[in-house]
Amino acid sequence: MKLTVLVDNNTIIDRYLSGEPGVSYLIETEDKKILFDTGYSDIFIQNAKKLNINLLDIDYLVLSHGHIDHTGGLDPLLKLYAEESFEHIALKGNGTNRKKPKLIAHPDTLLRKYIPDTVEIGTFISKENLYPFFDLNLNRSPVKITGKLLFLGEIERKNNFEALEPIGKTVIKGQESPDFLLDDSAMVYISEKGLVIITGCSHAGICNIISHAQKITGINKIADVIGGFHLLDPPLKQMEGTTSFIKNIEPETMHACHCTDLHSKIKLSNVVKLEDVGSGLVLEYS
Repeated sequence: MKLTVLVDNNTIIDRYLSGEPGVSYLIETEDKKILFDTGYSDIFIQNAKKLNINLLDIDYLVLSHGHIDHTGGLDPLLKLYAEESFEHIALKGNGTNRKKPKLIAHPDTLLRKYIPDTVEIGTFISKENLYPFFDLNLNRSPVKITGKLLFLGEIERKNNFEALEPIGKTVIKGQESPDFLLDDSAMVYISEKGLVIITGCSHAGICNIISHAQKITGINKIADVIGGFHLLDPPLKQMEGTTSFIKNIEPETMHACHCTDLHSKIKLSNVVKLEDVGSGLVLEYS
């Protein structure tokens, strides 16, 4: 598997790429191309062009959850697809022959998400907007993407130190309720050295996500974890619980990025080999 970071909060300084508070990765494995999240804007598209990556031939789009820093790029992506169709008609007189990607996400991903009287923090794209461009698979259960790559579905929340507080509100079946981000999910790749877990924000809790991946694969060894760990000035109980958990499972390495602050990274580096991440980073796994 090859993973290219199209967007992260940081950049790799020897490339003229852009960063923003968001996440987008391109994953290539078993002759499939999977776009994981779309960041906040069109930066992932611009970076992909600089990296000579064609986003018109992806097989899957996987959304980690519905927050706008992971789904804001949907609008420019749909425009990219629409423009390609227009150009195809203008040049060849018929519609595009571009394959229709599958979109995989938790069913709550497209719900409204907001901070009352303050700001909308969810996607502005509806199912109706997505149907012409994607085959939708909105699923709470794990989804097999390739023989070795899975979408984890709804994450079990079993520990007593993560995902304890809601972030804003959501609307479910017409009823306003606290948003505990049940849609927050991740992916797992089964490599020769163990599991490679790919996260967006880890609102479900990075330890809960790792435990869930171990459970559904039956594999305990962790080769790497890359993504946001949702450790932004975390409570002491959460930070201590996280470092204790990670020390116990002994991952080979971790790539904490996006919503993970410097102090949390320093504490994590005391218990695991922690590597840097930025737009343009390429990781490969056997």
